[in-house]
Parts: sequence; C-alpha cells; structure tokens
Amino acid sequence: MESNESVFAGVPRPLRDAIARRGFTSPSAVQRAVLSTDTAGRNLRISSQTGSGKTVALGLVLAEAFVREDGTTDTEFRNGPAALVITPTRELATQFADELRWLFEDVRGIAIGVVTGGTDRFAEKKMLARRPNIVVGTPGRMLDHIRSGTLRCEDVAHVVLDEADRMLDMGFREELEAIIEQLPEQRHSHLVSATFPSAVRRLADRFQSDPVHLQGTALGVANEDIEHVANLVSDCGVYAALVNHLLLSAGQRVLVFVERRNDATDLAEQLSSDGFAAQPFSGELSQAQRTRTLDAFRKGTIDILISTDVAARGIDIPDISLVVHVAPPFDPACYTHRSGRTGRAGAKGRSLLLVKTRARRSLERMLTSAGIPVQWQPTPTPAQVRKALTKRARRKLHARIDDVEARAEHAEYAAHLLSERDPVEVVSALLSMIAPTLHCEPMEIREPAPYTSAPPRPRGPRTRNARPGPPRGHGPRRHAARQR
Repeated sequence: MESNESVFAGVPRPLRDAIARRGFTSPSAVQRAVLSTDTAGRNLRISSQTGSGKTVALGLVLAEAFVREDGTTDTEFRNGPAALVITPTRELATQFADELRWLFEDVRGIAIGVVTGGTDRFAEKKMLARRPNIVVGTPGRMLDHIRSGTLRCEDVAHVVLDEADRMLDMGFREELEAIIEQLPEQRHSHLVSATFPSAVRRLADRFQSDPVHLQGTALGVANEDIEHVANLVSDCGVYAALVNHLLLSAGQRVLVFVERRNDATDLAEQLSSDGFAAQPFSGELSQAQRTRTLDAFRKGTIDILISTDVAARGIDIPDISLVVHVAPPFDPACYTHRSGRTGRAGAKGRSLLLVKTRARRSLERMLTSAGIPVQWQPTPTPAQVRKALTKRARRKLHARIDDVEARAEHAEYAAHLLSERDPVEVVSALLSMIAPTLHCEPMEIREPAPYTSAPPRPRGPRTRNARPGPPRGHGPRRHAARQR
C-alpha cells in the first residue's frame, strides 16, 4: 500500500500532516485527478458528484497557489481575500469553510471567512475588515458585501464556483454574473459541477478561458460505496414500507426525500407519532430553524430527517447510512444528488427507492441511462423485521461474550448467580432484556399490483379537490387517524 507521503507527494508539508491526522490514506478520484495533473496556472473545470472529496481537492488547488512548503503564506499588502469560494447554500458554505480550516490548520497566516444570508451582517463586516485570505459564501450575500465595499476583490487570484448546476437551478445566475464582473481579469477560475447541461456550459465559457477538464466521480458512474436498492410498493403501502425499513435502521442516520414542503411536515409528524425521532427540513424553515435541525441531526438528537430536494442541497452530514426516496427522483441528476448524501468519504451507504407499480418502467429507464445498477428486493415483512433485529441483538451478545475485558467485571457475580439459579432461566431472562425495543410494531405489507409492460388504464376525471398524496394517505391507519 502506498504511504501517505507518496500518495500526497507535492502537497505542502502542513497539508500532508493535516490529511494524515484526518486518517486519509489514499485520495478520492477527484483528488487524484487534481494531484496527477499539472494545474499550475490553469483554470479547472471539474466534474464531480456531491460527497466525492471535491472540497479537499479544491483546497489542494488553492494551497498550490499561496501556501509555501515551510507552512507560511503571503499575507502582506492584501486589500482583500486572495480567493473566493461561492456555494449555493449557507450550509454548504459553512461546511466548505470547515473543511478548509482543518486542511489549513498548520498553515501560519491563513484566515478563512464565511458570508451567507441569514447571518449577522455587522459581524461579517468586522470579519472582512480583518482581511481573511479566503472568503466562502453564498452569491446574494457575497454580492451585497462587494457592492457595499466591505468585500474588496482587487487581490482575488482564485475564484471557485461550487455546485454550479445547483446555483443555476436556484436562480443565482444574475448574482453570479454580477460577482464575476467585479473580479480582476487576471485570475484563476475553477468550476465544479456534477452535471454540465447547456446553461452550466454557457456560464463556464463566460467564466473561464482555456480550462482543463478533470473527471472526478461523474454522473453515470455509480459510487461503489453506495448500494442501490428498490422496493415495489402498493399505492397505499409506502408508509408501511418506510416504517419497516426505519425499524431495521434503528440508531443510524436516515435521510428521507419527499416532493413538497407540506409532505415533509406531514410525514415527520406521522413518524413522530409512531415514536421515531424525525424532523422536517424544507425551504419554509427559517435559517435559525434550519441550523438547529441540522445540528440535531448531526449530533444524533434526531436520527431521521425528512427533506425536499431544494432544502437537501445544503446537507453534508457524515455517516448517513440510508437515503430513502419516498417521492421518486425526477431525473438522473436529482437521484445522484440525493443518493450522494450517503456513502461519503469511503463509508458504505444505501439508497432505497420506494416505487409504485405504475412508476417502475420510467424509473428503470432513468437509472439505466445514468448507469446505476439497482437491486429490486421485496419489502421486509413484520416477521423479517423482527427476525433481523433479533439476530442483530444476538450478534451483539456474542461479541460481548467474546470480549474478555467486558465480561471480567461481572464474572464473580455471574458465577454466584449460576450457582443459585437454573442456568436456562438466567440466560432466558438475560435474552429477554436484550430484545430490541421498537419505536412501533412493524407494519403489514400489501402486495403491489403485478408489474406489466402494458400501459396503465385511463382513469376517470379527478375531483376538484383531489390531489396525489405521497406521503399522505399511507393506508387505513392514516385514514383512521383523520376520522379521530
């Protein structure tokens, strides 16, 4: 196996030390692309999915520009930052800055500032007055500071547009173009995007000249650390399927995708009423609420987050073990961004699609076009859920028995107990104590309608007030709740 030294050869010593402390022994695909290419003096156009290690890759690019081998940087005579990083959301800006901080921790003279909407402008002005080397921010707030003169751009040597496709989807084109107009003509411009539709290419062509195109983890290349699974469910069986999967994922972080804001609220309320620690996450939350919810998810106070696509663009939480698609993704890029929230930084993850029969054909076509292999599996039944959880508890028991130090503390009392009581009774009682405690009982699974290649039969006219409902209408239990 290559040593950390040889893998990251050419990277300034302070960054190599920080990477080693972080436990990284080999670069990701996008980091290897940056390290193996002569990027000095070049504009970079990087194709890479969320969760592929692109933030560290960009940090290595910026380090090459102004971090010396001896661990110092040029901070003299600067009127403003040497680098700007523009991200679509406040959460991504904060996470990007946090990644850079640990990467540059040993570099003397480096300061990193963040400017985003929903935060204290006066505090940001004071921070900018201290002239940080790198400023990370969202387009609107960054442009506000530029126009007010608190963020000066004459010394900007590098500018990064992160998740350019998402910034255009969110309507930031005008702000991005206005920021670009204020930057020096002599600069290095780097753009990162999971996808490159025509709108992104037009922006890139205006933003960059003679770029080097680097390939990280491309759309259409499945992340090998993510297992892609699909369950075929009946129209009213989505909630039951979700509950059974959540029971199997107890104690792990789960991110659930729905279509609309009210779907996020409704599903979170329903899961909470069944004993799960779930919260909604959507665009209707205030910035303070979004921050509190993400912090609770990150710390494990809640382990289930119900999110819309737009809100989830700012989620970069480690150790999300399962992503569930209650509402189907509308295109390959949407699926890639969703599923990319798990299987990050070398960790294994699982992406689960709950698919209604009538949507199976279109979903299969979409995933095939994206080159993503999906395993179609039956939805776990209540008996299978209980059996799996019992096996898990027994594996923990066997591991504890094999742990000499753990059992030594109670060995004396164990011998005393077995001398006075029937061993079978003692073990039976202990097994009953380690039996898993469920948030609610597993739910019966209704068999979905048979899948055929025939087109669906036409439906009658929909009533004026009717509307489709995931995650509303999850079966008789929900209906009964409404009657109460």
